[in-house]
Amino acid sequence: MDENKNYQTPVPDNTADQCVKCNAGACSGGCCSDDIGRCNLTSTNWLEDVPDNDYEIVEVLFKNTRRGFYRNSTHIPLKRGDWVAVEANPGHDIGRVGLMGRLVQNQMKRVNLRKNVEILRVFRKAKPADMERYEQAKAREEDTMIRSRKIAVDLGLKMKIGDVEYQGDGNKAIFYYIADDRVDFRQLIKVLAEVFRIRVEMKQIGARQEAGRIGGIGPCGRPLCCATWMSSFVSVATSAARFQDISLNPQNLAGQCAKLKCCINFEVNTYVEAIRQLPPKDVHLETKDATYYYFKADALKREIIYSTERNAPVNTVTLTAAQAFEVIALNKNGVKPDSLKPDEQNGRNGASPFGDLLNQDAINRFDNKKKKKKKKKSGDKASSDNGSKPVSKADDKDKPEGKPQEHGNAPRPERKQRPGKPKRQPQQDGQSGGERQKRPHTDKPQRPLKTFRPRQQSSDGNTPQNSNAQSKPNKPGNE
Repeated sequence: MDENKNYQTPVPDNTADQCVKCNAGACSGGCCSDDIGRCNLTSTNWLEDVPDNDYEIVEVLFKNTRRGFYRNSTHIPLKRGDWVAVEANPGHDIGRVGLMGRLVQNQMKRVNLRKNVEILRVFRKAKPADMERYEQAKAREEDTMIRSRKIAVDLGLKMKIGDVEYQGDGNKAIFYYIADDRVDFRQLIKVLAEVFRIRVEMKQIGARQEAGRIGGIGPCGRPLCCATWMSSFVSVATSAARFQDISLNPQNLAGQCAKLKCCINFEVNTYVEAIRQLPPKDVHLETKDATYYYFKADALKREIIYSTERNAPVNTVTLTAAQAFEVIALNKNGVKPDSLKPDEQNGRNGASPFGDLLNQDAINRFDNKKKKKKKKKSGDKASSDNGSKPVSKADDKDKPEGKPQEHGNAPRPERKQRPGKPKRQPQQDGQSGGERQKRPHTDKPQRPLKTFRPRQQSSDGNTPQNSNAQSKPNKPGNE
């Protein structure tokens, strides 16, 4: 067996009916090996199994976000995913069937297709010769885009050519460009037509369309919405960020297209409805202590923070929407409450209902050394175990015998008396207090005990002498 041979997994024939792979690779299916269109152009034919689901017009997808509707006048048996040759002006184009049936009529209404637009025809299914010519034209697109950019720079035009799409027969090309201002590209069209020997069509796109064409990963970690499912782009205003209390930082609000993120508009309607149920911002609350002004609000929690200063958080008080409406009603009737509810009563400083599960595995949990516990004395330890102070002997005499001492509601258990130390034997005659009688050992020989006698005074009464000391002879001259 040849180990260098490349083996490919066989793809079932019906995969074309199940999914269509996009150029950006962001398709959720991704089971097809052919590149066609974008995932935000693909749609599911929910009425495919319904009988009498026939419609003469079919939807055909092309490169980038371009789609077209063509009339199948010859009733060619088509299915979703078939490559077809359609009528173009001039020549013909190659595309892929994206949707069939009665849903095409709803799709035409969704894209606001005008009724007086001429609908072109579907010629035939694409032949191998048509596909070969289509692949040759497609291979020229990248080189054409690079050269056209250099030509636009030489002409001094402030525009950027983002992509080039050749027609299926290679006789026409669409140049997609981005420009902030209006550009006079008449001279550019003449130069491009002479250089590439084709018919030129210029089509302006926005920054969002370019980001959707290129694709990528957003700051949320998911593929860009414009590259996956969004097909129409609505203008985004900074007021949508203000409604949601989002910081007006251009770096955080801008997406990869350098425009405001499209996802800012996704939840703005929810915030607008929630804000309508809150007290107005220009209404202040009057109390006997001070006047409280609107400072900040959490629309989803229906909580408002009031402050005694207009533009600074001083003596802030957090109230719910219902509590704020109550105070406003009292102020309208000329009644001023003593004070507003502090944060402690609202539970702002209370324990959070959710515990910090990650705190138990914190890295710095061993930084603080534990304090060493002080050793307690035997008397203190006994008293601390019972949770009471040590009882004196006088107190013991006052209590009746035979009843256990009570501590709180539970009876105090009786203690077991420890065996006391053996008492010392009485001293024998002639022994001092420091002399102790030692117990003889069996393994060692017993040594005789040394006895000491009290000191006696000398004859002259000055120098004390030990009675058991040996008398030394007097030296001459010491008498």
